Amino acid sequence: MDLLTQGLLGASLAQAGTQRNEIRIATGVGFFAGLLADADILIQSSNDPLLTVEFHRHFTHSIFFVPFGGFIAALILWPFLRRRLSFTRLYLFCFLGYCLSGALDALTSYGTHLFWPVSEARVAFNIISVIDPIFTLILLIAVVYAYKKNAVFAARAGLTIAGIYLVFGWVQLQRAEATAAALADSRGHATEQLLVKPTLANLVLWRSVYETEGKFYVDAIRVGLFSEPRIYPGESIKKFMADQHLDQFPKDSVLAKDISRFTIFSGGFVAIQPEHPDLLIDVRYSNLPTTIAPLWGIEMNLQDTSQHALYRLFRDASKETRQKFLAYLMGQSID
Repeated sequence: MDLLTQGLLGASLAQAGTQRNEIRIATGVGFFAGLLADADILIQSSNDPLLTVEFHRHFTHSIFFVPFGGFIAALILWPFLRRRLSFTRLYLFCFLGYCLSGALDALTSYGTHLFWPVSEARVAFNIISVIDPIFTLILLIAVVYAYKKNAVFAARAGLTIAGIYLVFGWVQLQRAEATAAALADSRGHATEQLLVKPTLANLVLWRSVYETEGKFYVDAIRVGLFSEPRIYPGESIKKFMADQHLDQFPKDSVLAKDISRFTIFSGGFVAIQPEHPDLLIDVRYSNLPTTIAPLWGIEMNLQDTSQHALYRLFRDASKETRQKFLAYLMGQSID
């Protein structure tokens, strides 16, 4: 999730595992440790644009790295806090602050390498958006109250309420998935892959992507709290098939390897954008839940396969896009 939420979760966990007289120092230590897992964003290469994408939320987010992550955080903080805490207590707070960083990211639609090195699979449970203001606010209120009042119970209560909110997200996901499956059935489609994920900052509007007969179908599904799900039919696009598209150049070329890396990162949900035959997109993400317009993709130089693909972002914060998104979110009719 976003850095603020990661830090707040770390602070809350450290508060919940401390004593009343240490709660304030535990807050800062836990907040710092909660952020440390995202230091993997610093792994970059000017020669290999995909390296950052490949390693973000990688080994530093694995559950098996938690003891080491907590230890690294403690080593960094020890010179500043050695007169206030023993190393054992410092490590405890760092461990608590760090321990759920990877798990929290695995609950989002972006996912993480939660079980590396046992498994290279990217785990994404899709029950919460990468930014969710309600979830963040729950943690923020609990952490601030616990800090000001030296109240351990407030931190524990905040974690409990946050957990209940995540359960609510799981329930919403089940409703959205059932609707998406029924939609595919109504079209006579046998789904080979089905992905349903929350859109930005809410648990009401969901993006559905399913594969059938070599095509991806994208739809928006609004799952209201007190109403039946509403479907907003979207677009479709032909799936990218490596064997069909890459037969014109060597499979061991730099570009072919980059395409393979991006395909793995995207969980196989990749397609060539029709208007741009040199652009391979991640169909899972878009600025609007009904479109195939990409949020990111890789630009390929098909004339020189020895060059790395370029990673491209496509942000659309236009007024029209915002208005359409809000209309979907509020359950309004779209012309």
